[in-house]
Amino acid sequence: MKKEEIEKKLKELEIEMADPSFWQNKDQAQKTVQEYQNMKAEAEGVGKYDRGGAILTIFSGAGGTDAEDFSKMLLSMYLRFIEKKGWSVVLLHQNQNDHGGYRNVTIDIDGKNVYGTLKKESGVHRLVRISPFNSKGQRHTSFSMVEVLPKFEKASELSIPDDHIEFEFSRSSGPGGQNVNKRETAVRVVHTPTGLSAHVDTERSQGSNKDRALQILHAKIFKALEEDRIEKQQDMYISKTTEIEWGSQIRSYVLHPYKLVKDHRTNVEERDIESVLGGEIDVFIEAEKDL
Repeated sequence: MKKEEIEKKLKELEIEMADPSFWQNKDQAQKTVQEYQNMKAEAEGVGKYDRGGAILTIFSGAGGTDAEDFSKMLLSMYLRFIEKKGWSVVLLHQNQNDHGGYRNVTIDIDGKNVYGTLKKESGVHRLVRISPFNSKGQRHTSFSMVEVLPKFEKASELSIPDDHIEFEFSRSSGPGGQNVNKRETAVRVVHTPTGLSAHVDTERSQGSNKDRALQILHAKIFKALEEDRIEKQQDMYISKTTEIEWGSQIRSYVLHPYKLVKDHRTNVEERDIESVLGGEIDVFIEAEKDL
């Protein structure tokens, strides 16, 4: 929609909302207010999803057990940042190892401006430290990938033909891979044209997991379309560990031989790494706004 059309529509909505009878139909009134807010955000150059929730996934890449431990550290960092912001969070899926690390983990974050705040955290994160899992005490480098997607309140926000969707059902798993549910409540949904997929297993029913998985899948497809990357599917297959490795990182967390967190896109550095891993990542978030 052109700028002039948006401004005209905004004025029409403002007149409508100023009518004394506007709130007589509360449901319709709320829809109109939401439409007005979305159009105003568009006029100001803000995408409507920036102001809503997000789905955050962390995948472990090169580095074995250390990478899975790094994913746990990143999850803790983001959870503390989320707590500080006053946002709410729900665990959607986790695949843990025997040491409490994560092969992958997905959380649903609700709050104001969640996606707009966290979306540029997407990318490869690198950790350099003395490995606690190496008896020789050698320095080890490991990688994890963070993926942040806009949260679709309804899967119907993006129209996808039914024959482009495939579902796989399995038993939900706990730490170490053991089955914790005798019924096949875990759901994996695949978009066959692109290979994009989503997996949810934390809800009690198969139907709830299915709905959540569809929301995430729609968000992945939306992001792919937004960034014009469907033709380059390999960019979206971030769970492939071969791509989560040296040279592609957006941020490095160095614990040895010195302590430093450096964002390679903005060149912002922070030497208090304990504070960063404790959720104090505002300095990086603010710098990312100019990217």
